Amino acid sequence: MTNLLWSMLALGLASVLWVEIIRDLYHVLAHVWSPVYRLHVWHHRVFRPDLVPTSTEIYRQAHWYNDVPEAIVMLIASLIPWTLSVLAGLKFSWIALVGSVYTMTFLISAIARGLGVPHVDELTDLTHRPGTFTSLPGHWRVNRTYHWKHHFDNQNAYFCGTLTLIDQLLGTSVSLKGKTIAITGASGTLGQALLKELHSAGVKKLIALTSSNASIVLEGVNLETITWQVGQEEALSDLLAKVDILILNHGLNVHQERNAEAIESSYQVNTFSTWRLLELFLSKVKTNKDIACKEVWVNTSEAEVNPAFSPLYELSKRALGDLVTLRRLDAPCVIRKLILGPFKSNLNPIGIMSADWVAKIIVNLACRDVRNIIVTINPLTYLLFPFKEFCVASYFQLTSRGYSIGKQE
Repeated sequence: MTNLLWSMLALGLASVLWVEIIRDLYHVLAHVWSPVYRLHVWHHRVFRPDLVPTSTEIYRQAHWYNDVPEAIVMLIASLIPWTLSVLAGLKFSWIALVGSVYTMTFLISAIARGLGVPHVDELTDLTHRPGTFTSLPGHWRVNRTYHWKHHFDNQNAYFCGTLTLIDQLLGTSVSLKGKTIAITGASGTLGQALLKELHSAGVKKLIALTSSNASIVLEGVNLETITWQVGQEEALSDLLAKVDILILNHGLNVHQERNAEAIESSYQVNTFSTWRLLELFLSKVKTNKDIACKEVWVNTSEAEVNPAFSPLYELSKRALGDLVTLRRLDAPCVIRKLILGPFKSNLNPIGIMSADWVAKIIVNLACRDVRNIIVTINPLTYLLFPFKEFCVASYFQLTSRGYSIGKQE
């Protein structure tokens, strides 16, 4: 009996997931096939950046031209799981019609919005409600902040309507196109590899932040080099206000040293300098657009959970990792961790992985909205880090006071 109930539940959920996939694929099609786009474009004519409709008439028309046809396609497709269940001779094939009932709610609400039924939009059109964003872009589930980016960040990304699965598979969960990205440690091996990979991903402007006096030049890359020093983070304040994504990648490895000077320099560079830049950048997150589009990527290293045979590197990176975990609980924008294994660089000349390959994987996973980006040859890290991160984040959540996203302008 238990197996039967589980089978029925699985079939019902599968039918709902199926229609959600159909909805998202229809949306993708609407952006690549002009006959469907002519209907879908009404949806993009409706809203201003504050998500207030441009007019009541256009808002209603958009539902007749976009939402109603979309729901009809979903409804027709919802019959496929039921048909297959009947052909397979399942006694509970009717459960596959759950997807059809689920879709009917979207069709009825779309018709009601098209007819202008009072207040129905407030109950059913939740991803288009105006007002201040109170949460970050959804990771697994589409929310207002996530969907706003489809309208005003990149219309050729963020296609999903309820679940973000299709965007994650397509690599359209995060768009780098047109962004301004600054990266510390830009003169290093990984820094330069990331600059090249980000340029290939369509980044509008790249800013190389380096402690070296020499300008960084990469052929064919729109690149600005800015020199800064540890302890002078505040000098970058005005610059960071103009940056969409800040990649904190600078670091120091004193290897086997353990004297007072090595301790001081390791923590100042690997922990406190990165922390000060992180907080400085987060202080620039003020508007809905900032909450939706600004991000920080922090290279905390595999040393968070595994030995690096350099005690001070491990200690300073673990301290940084825990601080980032704590800060992510209330951060006003997305913070990604880069948990990287041994790649060949000036800091680690015996590294195994190629920096170019590591950079490619980082960008690929970031575009799929992976928020803990692990790139290593050590399989244990893929098990140890998620467990450690969950435990530490849960502990911090339970034993400290949180706060909501601050006031925005």
